Amino acid sequence: MSNLFNDNRPIKKIITVFILWVIIGITFAMYFARLFFMQVVEGDIYRSQSRTISSQVNTIPAQRGEIFDRNFTLPLVVNTDSFAVNMTPGEIPVGLYDTVADRLSRYLKIPKKEIDERIPQNLRRSFSSIEIQSNVSFSIISDIAENITDLPGVSWGSKPARNYIYTGSLSHIIGYVGNITKDEMNVMYNKGYKANSIVGKTGIERQYDSLLQGIPGRERKTVDVRGRIISDNPIIEPPVMGKNLVLTIDQTIQNLAEKALGERVGAAVVLKAATGEVLAMVSYPYFDSNIFATDKSSSEYVKLMQSENNPLLNRAVNATYPPASTFKVIMSTALLSEGTFPPDKKIECKGFMNYGGRVFHCWQNDPGQGFLDLKEALAQSCDIYFWTVGRDFLGVDSIAYYAKEFGLGQDTKIDLPSRSSGFIPTAQWKERRYHEKWMGGDTMAISIGQGYTLVTPLQLADMMAMVSNKGVIYRPHLLKEIRDPATGEIISEVKPEVLFTSHSIPEDVWTVMQDNLRYTITDGSGKYPMNNKVVKTAGKTGTAEVTDIKQKTWHSWMVAYGPWDGPEEDRIVVAVIVEAVNGWEWWAPYATNIIFQGIFANQTYDEAVNALGFRYLMKPKNRQD
Repeated sequence: MSNLFNDNRPIKKIITVFILWVIIGITFAMYFARLFFMQVVEGDIYRSQSRTISSQVNTIPAQRGEIFDRNFTLPLVVNTDSFAVNMTPGEIPVGLYDTVADRLSRYLKIPKKEIDERIPQNLRRSFSSIEIQSNVSFSIISDIAENITDLPGVSWGSKPARNYIYTGSLSHIIGYVGNITKDEMNVMYNKGYKANSIVGKTGIERQYDSLLQGIPGRERKTVDVRGRIISDNPIIEPPVMGKNLVLTIDQTIQNLAEKALGERVGAAVVLKAATGEVLAMVSYPYFDSNIFATDKSSSEYVKLMQSENNPLLNRAVNATYPPASTFKVIMSTALLSEGTFPPDKKIECKGFMNYGGRVFHCWQNDPGQGFLDLKEALAQSCDIYFWTVGRDFLGVDSIAYYAKEFGLGQDTKIDLPSRSSGFIPTAQWKERRYHEKWMGGDTMAISIGQGYTLVTPLQLADMMAMVSNKGVIYRPHLLKEIRDPATGEIISEVKPEVLFTSHSIPEDVWTVMQDNLRYTITDGSGKYPMNNKVVKTAGKTGTAEVTDIKQKTWHSWMVAYGPWDGPEEDRIVVAVIVEAVNGWEWWAPYATNIIFQGIFANQTYDEAVNALGFRYLMKPKNRQD
């Protein structure tokens, strides 16, 4: 019992808890006293500092990544030193704003009202720096510097500008940059873009803007409430340059294709069949991307929009045309796959046929081409043959199905911000669109690539790639690699990606089609313009009728691949269209052969023309020498 009464452990526990509460109470009392002292005793001091001192953050623009051709040895787009002129209105003496703004407008050669728009009345006493104009030349900066005493509040700083080294036909591929618009800002604000951001507007510049942008730097300064600097030690976070892009474009082939097309409204596409890499893409007429590097770009844009034949249009991917006789490649494949008409059975071409109370004429009207089987009909591009088999043995639904197997009427998914899907008509579409029944004459029209059918040059290049690859189309692409701007190391590479695979066309059909398309070159419509001793090609010509108010004119088509007898991984597809607005010279097959000759003989345009004996075809305006 004595041990129980002598146990003092509960008393020690009570004392320990009491001490802890005392410590906690003292701690809270100290914090409370400090807060009271800061808020009540020294409150006026801190409130005054909060009103007079703040942090001002200025953005340091990052250089955009540069763009190279496929070998990473030839820069296509680089950055050049340029200047931006700024104004700090709070530094201008009271009453002199209009005088200073007027003087600055004369140096910059812009209306004063543009400066007023950038500095409205509510900002006239602000000490924040406001950009007035970018891409200002060194000579103008020199003039401003010499007269800076008359321009209080005016300053300038470095702001890199885009320099498009190779313009011409690359303009549609690379595109151009410009100041971000209000609409773009509303969409892109959450991605880190600012009111003075430079963004890609078209082409690769827009498609991969997020990669090219880089990360802007920051300069933090301590300023008073009106923005006046009160510290000489800013904190600088340097900008990070955007990623460098390596394109699939081979500049040598690009130049070759550009000269082969010449000053003819149209387009040319050169494609690696086994990977989808675009080696060249030409659309004429083109423009100079450098004109958009000035603040007058809006007026230049209007001029281009109003120019004849719209130089801003990338005809290789955005313009659509009737495929004409190139569509007979799909018709032949469909016929072989369906087995509804024997390929060795012949149809007589008399040069015309009667149907529905109308007379339809073959392109070789008189005396016709005699009896032709599928191989001969494709080689000679006989309309009578394909009118007959299309209307009587295939039908619109089957034709539309095989056209889509080849990717027509569908997105090519090339890495450009805009592209057309073309159009493949069906009976159901016509009934919904025109409230008319599909007729046999409609089937005849699409059987030779006329009527409602529309394609882009890139889609026809894909079509021929499917023949070369025996049933596979790889997604066409322009980006090859992304590289580190500092080290040049590859960050990522674009791998071949299957876009379309045919599941309905037997393996042996592709072999027959390859042989038939080779025969078209050696013994058919491509015999003379496509004659080439360096590389064996296979392909199809096309002449698309365009009915003008005054007369009939024709688009000239050629789509081919080569080497016909070489490994699939080495094959290159070339598709060329020359629009009907040009004087008729059936130039597409000749341009195609020049491109093949230049690539496989490693020759320049002039060397290829001379080797093929095409110099006699050159008109003075098309001479490149």
